[in-house]
Parts: sequence; C-alpha cells; structure tokens
Amino acid sequence: MTAFSVRTLGPCSFASPLALSTAFVSDDARVLDQVELTRGGSVDVSRAFEKAGPRQKIFFEPKKTRAAIVTAGGICPGINNVIRTIVLQLFHRYGVSEVFGFRYGFAGLDPTSGFAVMPLGPKEVLHIHTLGGTILGTSRGAHDPRVMVDTLVANRIDVLFAIGGDGTMRGLHAIAEEVERRKLSIACVGVPKTIDNDIAFVDKTFGFETAVAMARIAIDAAHTEAVSMRGGIGLVKLMGREAGFIAAHASLASHDVNLCLVPEVPFEVDGPNGLLAWLEARVESRGHAVIVVAEGCGAHLVRPSQAPKDASGNVSFQSGDLDIGAHLKERIVEHFAAKKTPVNVKYIDPSYMVRGVRADANDAVFCDELARAAVHAAMAGKTDVMVGRWHRAFTHVPVPLALSEKKRIDPNRELWFAVTETTGQPRLG
Repeated sequence: MTAFSVRTLGPCSFASPLALSTAFVSDDARVLDQVELTRGGSVDVSRAFEKAGPRQKIFFEPKKTRAAIVTAGGICPGINNVIRTIVLQLFHRYGVSEVFGFRYGFAGLDPTSGFAVMPLGPKEVLHIHTLGGTILGTSRGAHDPRVMVDTLVANRIDVLFAIGGDGTMRGLHAIAEEVERRKLSIACVGVPKTIDNDIAFVDKTFGFETAVAMARIAIDAAHTEAVSMRGGIGLVKLMGREAGFIAAHASLASHDVNLCLVPEVPFEVDGPNGLLAWLEARVESRGHAVIVVAEGCGAHLVRPSQAPKDASGNVSFQSGDLDIGAHLKERIVEHFAAKKTPVNVKYIDPSYMVRGVRADANDAVFCDELARAAVHAAMAGKTDVMVGRWHRAFTHVPVPLALSEKKRIDPNRELWFAVTETTGQPRLG
C-alpha cells in the first residue's frame, strides 16, 4: 500500500450494465505522477494514480442501490452540470433509480438543521445545467461525522457524492473514516470544485476556465478605462485566497496586464523597488497601467491571529481590513496626490461575478467527464477517493493524498515565468 492506493469496499461481483466493448478500465491501469524524465532517469511506479473509468465488474447491484449528492463550500460554475450528469448516468446507464440530494452542504446531513432530503431524477435535473450555483444549496462549516453517517444509514444511502473544495474533501474523508470504523458498505466519492484551482494532484478543477474567462472581461474593462484617461490606472481584484491561478491565467489571457500580484510571490508597496515607485515610472513613460491582484495578497496587512475567518476557517479577504484592492487603491491615490501628479484610478472587483455564472463550453464538457468518472468509481466500490485529471487522463486520487499538500504557483516554474514575460513586470522589493 502506498499513498496512491485507493480503498475499495470489497470484491466486485456484479457485471456492469454498461454495453461497452473495449472501454472498460482495469484496476491495474495507472497514470504516472511524473512524466518528465532526465536522460538515464528511472520511473517511480509507486507514485502512480489508479486510472478512472468504467469497470467490467462492479460492487453495487444497481437496482438495490441508493445514491446521494451533497455540495459544499463556495459556489462555482458547473456544479449543476456535475449534479445533472451524476443523476443521469446513475439512472439511465446503471439503472439506479433512487438518487437524492442533501440540502445546504453538510448541514443537510445533520437532522437538527431541518433540511428535507431532495429527490433527484431526470425530471428534476433536466435543465439545471443552464443555471449557475447549485440547486442543492451550499454552506460552510464542519459537522459531526457520526451524525452524518447516522443520516446516511437512516436514509439507506449506499453511495455519497461530495462536490466541493478542500474543506468539502476533509468532510468527506471524515465521513469515510466513520463508515470504515462501523464496517459499513457506503462509497464516498468526491468531485473537486474550486475556482482557485488549488487542489493538489489534479491538473484542473472545474469552474476554473469559466472564472478566468469572466475575469478577463473585467480586465478588458479596466484596460479600456485606463487608456481612455490621462494617467489612467485600472486595478482589478480577483479571487484567490492562497493561490493566484485565476489572476495569473487571466493576466495571460488578457495580454493587457502590466502587473500581476499573487499570494505566492512577495512584493513591497513602498521603497525604490516597490509597487508605487514602479507605477509612477510606468504612468510617466506610458501614460496608463493595468494591475491585477489576487485577494490573498492582503494577508500581509494584518497579523494572522487578527484575521477574520468564515465558518470553514478560511480567512475572509472580503473584510475591510484585508481588502487588498481597496487598500492599494487608497495607497495609489495618496501617493500620486502627494506627488501632485494627476491620475484616474478605476477599481473593479468582479469577485462574485466570476463564480456565479453558468459553466462555459470547456467547463461543461469537463464537468460531464468528471461526473461520469465519479459514478464509475462509486459503482465499483471505490471509497475515500476523489476523481480528477492528471496529464489529460482521468484518475482516482485518494482523498488523504489530495489533502496532504496544496497546489500553489511556483515562482520558479513555467507559469510564473510566462506571466512575467507577458506583463514585463519587475520583481517588486
């Protein structure tokens, strides 16, 4: 057993109802963690993911199987797409006729919350892919895994799908551990969702591409404002608590960003090599500037012990003390006023717009693929597992492995090099 080994509920003894000829995937199929090698290097086969896909033999007898879905954390483009495909794949392809939704995150698995279980069938999910958000509702915060498993047992649930980010995966793992402690046969399968794209061991989370596309619209507006004014400065704040992937990719997509600030790359505001000195020189030489900043860059503004947090323990960067966008706008205005240099600062914060829309075409396809992979995994009795994609192949990622580290921008790797080459920005500080 390695960190990449996937838990299963037991032997698979039922023939898959899927009418496939060559598309079944063997449990022995693997996707390597690392695909780049130096000459003479060796392949570490212990660091390989189990490949996702339909199995020829499955663990659950479809006609006797009851499944449920829960969505937790912040909303994200594509959640409803995932819900819809899970329901339709279970119903039409596997013959699972009883599927339910727990309302408002893990709170829905706590009877004291008072949320009724929602039946989910083809009629209920027919048009939901055209909507943003989640028809099940969502919430943050931890709940007692013993109570949640009691709810699963009371509702005779055999398969639980959890759609969410790292906090949701922690909750799913706690449920899976309690299920194992009780020696129950309940499969717990996660579908990773976060527009921050910061979950480890997956190359992309759904909703990310849609968020980047929406962010680029805001950047384009900021650029239009900046070039239309004397001393125009466009400042755009984007989501990204600890990882700046949206800011980085939106800056690359725009081609009009002059400075991109992300949590992984420290910067100084003051001093001869700081942001304000750079901005002064930029406006003097080019007449305008466009700055994109990830919200997590505000972490250095207060001590961690003073930072307000949400119900899941995440730092709330929308609070006044931590709003890096408002802080930078104020500092920029004060700096140029002291220099008696006229500037026109336009601050755009599209934070909730980028996550509240329906999935774009690429994300819609991706959601469909992830959801089908999740259903295949669950019906084969895989548990405490998250479906993902790695090197363009769909994989089974053990949830403990996914939670063991966090994906961040490496300032010394290709992505950040591309950003600095595109923007031409210097190191600030």
